[in-house]
Amino acid sequence: MSKYADPCPKSAVSHGVGIAGLLGLGLWTLVARHYGMNGPNAGFAAVVACGVPMVLWSLIVDRVHRNASTGIDWAAPARPWRAVLDVSLVKIAGLWATWLGIAVFYCIARWYWSGNYRFSMDLFMAAIPWLLAASVPYVIWLDRRLVEPKDATHAFGQWVIGGAAGVPDKAQVAHHARAWAVKGFFLAFMISIVPGNFASVVDWQIEDAFRNPVAMAGFLIAVMFMIDVCMATVGYILTLKPLDSHIRTANPLLSGWVAALICYPPFVLMGNGGPLDYHAGGAEWDVWTQGMVPLQWLLGVVLVLLTGIYAWATVAFGLRFSNLTHRGILTHGPYRWTRHPAYLSKNLFWWFSSLPFLSLSGSLTDMVRNSAMLAITNAVYYWRAKTEEAHLGADPDYAAYSAWMARNGVVPRFFAWMAGRKVDGVVQPAE
Repeated sequence: MSKYADPCPKSAVSHGVGIAGLLGLGLWTLVARHYGMNGPNAGFAAVVACGVPMVLWSLIVDRVHRNASTGIDWAAPARPWRAVLDVSLVKIAGLWATWLGIAVFYCIARWYWSGNYRFSMDLFMAAIPWLLAASVPYVIWLDRRLVEPKDATHAFGQWVIGGAAGVPDKAQVAHHARAWAVKGFFLAFMISIVPGNFASVVDWQIEDAFRNPVAMAGFLIAVMFMIDVCMATVGYILTLKPLDSHIRTANPLLSGWVAALICYPPFVLMGNGGPLDYHAGGAEWDVWTQGMVPLQWLLGVVLVLLTGIYAWATVAFGLRFSNLTHRGILTHGPYRWTRHPAYLSKNLFWWFSSLPFLSLSGSLTDMVRNSAMLAITNAVYYWRAKTEEAHLGADPDYAAYSAWMARNGVVPRFFAWMAGRKVDGVVQPAE
């Protein structure tokens, strides 16, 4: 079947959004390198530099604020502010209570007040007075234009205030809590790693990057990781209905949360000394390829390409990157090859970069253990992928995309072929 007879479902995000963000980020990085600005504030400025062009592109070119999925009716006259004030005050109470709950969690969790996380906490403390002040006019302004102002935030506000505000919809309360749990947990983490990733690019001397293939690969991989981190951080910050980047649903499956959280600190299982650490007695690819320049070039190219696909998968989200959430279905970029390009490229990268089947000690035990631990890590990401599919599967747009991918996607068709199954027609391959 030709691609014209079986077109890919439309993506919720355009190519232009991510490209605009890349241009802004690239320009700021060049400025920072020129002036030697490698501190945490310069790193966060990189997030702003890629976020602003994406917002402008989304509003001016894609006109996302006109999408029906925003829930905003711009054609109808705005309601009088007095008509929505009662609803808005309940929502503001719910929003402030949410922020208070997140703040209490940060206070209880001691890891947020040391190391890289301290920058996140300092930034949040500086931002909260501005957020409190801006939230009041913003909520009232938005409620005047929403088709249905009584959303999940309103339900949560009802639950916080109690009987006087009405009986809350418990499903909406749960949705609000899950959505903000995602944002509260992952935003602090993403902001904490922005400065280090940005500085790793700004501090590189170009002449050093051209010394050898290992240095060149290291520099390009650092650039790709910086792009991924900055773009993803923008996604966690800008969950706004006028940008159509709000969270439709957060994953309600406990298995989805467990699978995701064990991949991130402080719960990460794959870190140094963790139960799934696959580096015991091993070394990275540059150690094993010393003196073998052709092999270094080959492995370096493979690693850079895999990291490039990983970063591209994040760029494709534009303003909407987030774990454990549904914010619109992507079908463009690497998502035309596979439903999980980031997971696939990331896990392949680990095999080629760590070479777990080799051991400095020559210990067969280390070789077997490391290979097994990395294989289990791969299985964790497969589990994450399946919980995401189960969450998104309720959306007809995702069902249509998944069916198209099974018929046309390069990666699922390859796995179906490897398994000896039909590659024409609808199949459910393992990715």
